[in-house]
Amino acid sequence: MPRKPVRHRRLMKYQPLTFSPFARQVARVASSCMSNRQMHSPDLPKKSQPNSAGNGLRKNTLKVKNEHSESSDEEEFDGTVQADFAFFDPKPDDFHGVKTLLQTYLDDIEWDLSGFVDLVLEQTTVGTVVKIEDDEDNGIFALATALNLGRYKDHKCFMEVKEFLLKVSQEKDVIDDLRSLLGKEAESVGLLVSQRVMNLPPQLLPPLYDALFDEVSWATEDEPTEELRNFFRFKFYIIVSKVYKHKNAHQKKGMSASDEEIIYIKPEDEIFHELSSWSFEFSLHTQQLATHELRDYRQMGLVMAVKADKIPAFRQQLKSFVEGS
Repeated sequence: MPRKPVRHRRLMKYQPLTFSPFARQVARVASSCMSNRQMHSPDLPKKSQPNSAGNGLRKNTLKVKNEHSESSDEEEFDGTVQADFAFFDPKPDDFHGVKTLLQTYLDDIEWDLSGFVDLVLEQTTVGTVVKIEDDEDNGIFALATALNLGRYKDHKCFMEVKEFLLKVSQEKDVIDDLRSLLGKEAESVGLLVSQRVMNLPPQLLPPLYDALFDEVSWATEDEPTEELRNFFRFKFYIIVSKVYKHKNAHQKKGMSASDEEIIYIKPEDEIFHELSSWSFEFSLHTQQLATHELRDYRQMGLVMAVKADKIPAFRQQLKSFVEGS
């Protein structure tokens, strides 16, 4: 059985995590469509232990506490909320929660999302879902996994993912590389899927990604057959995400000195973007309702290819950023 991550206890104090003046507005827009729960700072990770229900392993538990100290015009909640976030292996009961998180993963196209979710849940060796411990609603607040493109190439959902990516790619200088990663190199490429509610505490990100990449490493040693072990010897990761891009970014006209060209909805995407071998953006048919501050921005899809040997740098940069925020 694969090893599970064991983390040392440490105190984490929550502070809002932003990459731009508009990040708070972005989070509010996105989170309003995902969850009305208030989630805040993780505290005191515990050692992994078996799930008493017998339907998965509790990988990690993080206590969280809500303590707002913002100005009155930004105050949305007054009081303290205690909750325990727990990291679990995916299991069949998570189907609806994971499907909800992935509902707009490929914009608004009709595709075999249910089949995709089934594959995510079947792969328990590598993959994590985040819940509130002992939550009767069994809500899923985050998902992180990596699926081998070659392993699942004959599944309808993966054929549709491949078709979608090739269709939205308009960058002539990356299309050949994209075709190669989706085709002849697919068995060494992982589709890194990371979705979550947008008001999840940022301090959860380092342990969440540590769990993912540790499990990938362990799977190359612990899987029972050489074929299975090879499925996790990734050389590249493909990441499909979303950002907000200034409508005048290409012309640079109409942008003030304080305007950001790109606003990253998920902060780790900025790190992935900087480390990527190539990337491209594509237009989305589905647009979130924009706040006044985001009136000059349009939500775009972002596809990135990141070499596996860049992952240690990613983990360190993500940890440093969150700890320094």
